[in-house]
Amino acid sequence: MQDELLLKIRVHIQETVSVEGAQQKIVMIPFTGEAEGPCFTGKVVGNGVDTQKIDRDGHAVISARYMMEGKDAAGNACRVFVENEGSWDTGFRPIIVTDSPLLAGWETAEQYATLDDIPGGVLVSIYKK
Repeated sequence: MQDELLLKIRVHIQETVSVEGAQQKIVMIPFTGEAEGPCFTGKVVGNGVDTQKIDRDGHAVISARYMMEGKDAAGNACRVFVENEGSWDTGFRPIIVTDSPLLAGWETAEQYATLDDIPGGVLVSIYKK
């Protein structure tokens, strides 16, 4: 059985801010973006933020949080919140919360995300196992 593509989110990175402490560096990356998939099309509301905690060995733990608004496959207006957390070593595991009854199964489904570089940002693809 093949994994099901839920969303592709084109993330447009804005100016980053960072602080480097004695033990780790924190980088915060605000972003905007658009999402499309078989069951949802929409855009990031305001700005999302990707927070990266990078230790002295260069290992990064990444947590991106953002809200999107758009329409589900039935054409109903809805919102989708995504928290995508993980690392390049362990992979990325999104958590989704939505007010769409049609998409409610996303809240309990086992999912993973891939990240690919695109001009000016990244393409986040979320799949259901």
